[in-house]
Amino acid sequence: MKKLIIFIAVAVLFTYSADSFAQTFGVRGGLNMTNMLSKSDAHTADFKTKVGYHIGGTAEFEITDMFSFETGLFLSTMGYKYEGEMADYTTNLLYLNIPITAKARYELDNFNLYGLFGPYIGLGLSGKYKADDNSEDIKWGSGDSDDLKRLDFGWTIGAGIEYEAFMAGLSYNLGLANIAAQTEGGYKAKNRAFLISVGYRFGVNK
Repeated sequence: MKKLIIFIAVAVLFTYSADSFAQTFGVRGGLNMTNMLSKSDAHTADFKTKVGYHIGGTAEFEITDMFSFETGLFLSTMGYKYEGEMADYTTNLLYLNIPITAKARYELDNFNLYGLFGPYIGLGLSGKYKADDNSEDIKWGSGDSDDLKRLDFGWTIGAGIEYEAFMAGLSYNLGLANIAAQTEGGYKAKNRAFLISVGYRFGVNK
């Protein structure tokens, strides 16, 4: 809870001061390779990576030529695969994610290199468990009959390249929130995601 409060405080401060900076808006999307850290006091699950996507809009608030804040609103798929003895299982999750990152840029002759780091907050929108040809909807909440909690948060770190109005980058989302609804026996479930992104920034001088 303390970590979540820190993330929300950062978001409020960022929003309050955003009007003071030059603003650039854009669109971004790409490939997700996701998994879930799932373990209890007695066992750690061996889940496999699942491929998905992310797509959304970005807003960048420039402080100097080298430093800026960047945020956005993204639809992003999460989840994992599991190979069982009797069947193969897939968990498909859809999140609405809001990253809030500090961004440093280094200018070269014809392009820029950048790195970014900061928190993200995610909200689970929908999900399904699938076992071969059978599927079941995820039950979101924290009750006795629920599967996963809706709220996710964690850190995101990334790097990439910008050429004129175009960008390409890599990033990693490290979930800190235990999204497991049932926590008996020390059970924990945390999201993990590696993202490959391409995007376009409106109003950037070519």
